[in-house]
Amino acid sequence: MSTLEIKDLKVGIETEQGLKEILKGVNLTINTGETHAIMGPNGSGKSTLAATIAGHPRYIVTEGQILLDGKNVLEMSVDERAKAGLFLAMQYPVEIPGVTMTNFLRTAKTAIDGEAPSLRTWTKTVKGAMEELRIDPDFAARNVNEGFSGGEKKRVEILQLELFKPKFAVLDETDSGLDVDALKIVSEGVNRAQEQNEMGTLLITHYTRILRYIKPDFVHVFVDGHVAEQGGPELADRLEEEGYDRYLAKA
Repeated sequence: MSTLEIKDLKVGIETEQGLKEILKGVNLTINTGETHAIMGPNGSGKSTLAATIAGHPRYIVTEGQILLDGKNVLEMSVDERAKAGLFLAMQYPVEIPGVTMTNFLRTAKTAIDGEAPSLRTWTKTVKGAMEELRIDPDFAARNVNEGFSGGEKKRVEILQLELFKPKFAVLDETDSGLDVDALKIVSEGVNRAQEQNEMGTLLITHYTRILRYIKPDFVHVFVDGHVAEQGGPELADRLEEEGYDRYLAKA
């Protein structure tokens, strides 16, 4: 079992007025095999947490730690974090002109594993994963995310998740912009990755609809840069009924 520990994490960004604090002391522990859902209103720091774990340079850690099996993630470069087993499915996947899906996937897999996968096995694995996610096989020859719809981009993110086999996946609003069919397909892909790899999942979302397909073990309510409450799946149901008003009144 592997563990991702976030201890008293404080993070800010530089603004014209100086450093603006966004995360104000986050504590969270995730083990492989667990699914943790983070819910909260806009501007509460959910995406900042995801970006900080992944190593986005815009976000400045002023205090606290992120530990992966006791190793300090904050001292690692972005590629070192990926090799250590961290994966981020982005809220807004970017287009990469001039880089085909085929080249990107195999190059990334080689960098993560330290050796190139067998071409015959790899080709079969990629084809099978694309079929499961209902990604058109012609997309393999297209540039990464170029001209893809929002739903197609999200499915490509989950394709990477299945192929790269991380220890921990951070899914930053992967459900945003998806219709019901696409949501089911994406959720099934996440569930497959969890079952096959004993992966730990940190699922960031505004809504409970994705939690009907990806069942959380723990739910954490994010408000004003910290965890305001945590509990089991029943907490998500309560949020669906009551919203975040009672937390915002205390913030």
